[in-house]
Amino acid sequence: MNKTQLIRESARRSGLSQQKAARGVEAVLAIIKRELGDESPIAIRGLGRLQSKPKRAGFVPPQADGAPPRPIPAGRAVRLKATRKAVASLNTEQPLTLDAFESNSGGMIAMSNETNNPNTNEGSALGLDVGTSRLVMASGSATQIKSKAELNAFITVPYSKFTENILKQNKVSYQLNGGSTLQIFGNEAARFANVFNTEVRRPMMDGTLNPTEEYSLSVMQAIIQQLVKKTKHGETLRFSVPGALRGGGSPDLVYHEAMLRDMLNQMGYNAKGVNEGLAVVFSELEKENFSGIGISCGGGMCNVALAFMSIPVMTFSIAKAGDYIDRSVGQVTGEVATRIRTIKEESLDLSSAPRSKYENALHVYYDDVILSLVEGLRGALAETKNMPRIDRAIPIVLSGGTARPKGFLDKFRQAIERDGFPLEISEIRMAGDPLTATARGCLIAAMYDA
Repeated sequence: MNKTQLIRESARRSGLSQQKAARGVEAVLAIIKRELGDESPIAIRGLGRLQSKPKRAGFVPPQADGAPPRPIPAGRAVRLKATRKAVASLNTEQPLTLDAFESNSGGMIAMSNETNNPNTNEGSALGLDVGTSRLVMASGSATQIKSKAELNAFITVPYSKFTENILKQNKVSYQLNGGSTLQIFGNEAARFANVFNTEVRRPMMDGTLNPTEEYSLSVMQAIIQQLVKKTKHGETLRFSVPGALRGGGSPDLVYHEAMLRDMLNQMGYNAKGVNEGLAVVFSELEKENFSGIGISCGGGMCNVALAFMSIPVMTFSIAKAGDYIDRSVGQVTGEVATRIRTIKEESLDLSSAPRSKYENALHVYYDDVILSLVEGLRGALAETKNMPRIDRAIPIVLSGGTARPKGFLDKFRQAIERDGFPLEISEIRMAGDPLTATARGCLIAAMYDA
């Protein structure tokens, strides 16, 4: 809003003439200019404090569309330090109460299974983590967030009317496949796979839609509809997308993102993708002004993002993650990957000595993934052009199901410290809830865009 627009708005709200409103606006601006020139903060009741701060020369990093960096001259900048109450009141569609982001984990949102606040517009913004292993949906208000998850997998069983009735009675999610088979999808797929000692089938592979699975789109749509209901109100929804694969050979991210966006738009949402690593930054680094490195260690990929003041400076992914570990351990032990995944998720402790051949192999391949991730991060930082000069130490936050086993954090920290690191790191920590961090980050992005 420029000064002319401000005068018109003041006249409209106060009922004064344009001339009187102009005199009032000019007087207020003169006071603000004088006080800020003396480096005195100005308190504005119900809003916050205006302050004049020195501004260093620098640049805005290049954007994803290829635009060159924009120089920022040195000087002074006027900034508003808003009160928490003001931030909430300025977004009446979806209040962003900053209390919601306060925690020892640096940005973890308080989780709740239900909300009693009648002023929250639940559902006006949604976040969806579209992972190779699981889909996680986050909804609710900034102070109370709900999350739901479904396994991103399915298993096919022979069709019979009797089997279909049993599945209905036990509320097992399935869909018919031309009358010849039943496709059991979501969380129940793993239980059936373990019973029959077979592998689940995956709609996604290595972070994107599985090109070898003919039912990938139909099953993905069925699983998403378990989490996200159709709407007619055009709510804002942000979903996670992986970064480009480091070293080339990247899957078709354009197709993957476009198909998910179209699927969600057809369900009535205003849908847009958010980089998965950047979503971790949004979720966990509010106290650090959304500056730092967010890492999501999922099933198909490990995604990394370095951000400064919420602006992505560098993003990439590596193909070694949870599925790579499961497949590799299964091959060297003669066990199916589904069984290895169960062992990994239920009992693996990377801080203790292995107690079986399965755990021994899991230790070996976890070390391989961590080393590949750290070396990829070092290499990406070295290759990033026009890296901004970050004048303070930044945090690294880990998230995702692959990072959950006890001892993962310590192994990652040791790998970072062993050969030094090109950036000064303030701390390395785990996300408050590693399994929902990406979904919560997508929700935060959706709230700001709503």
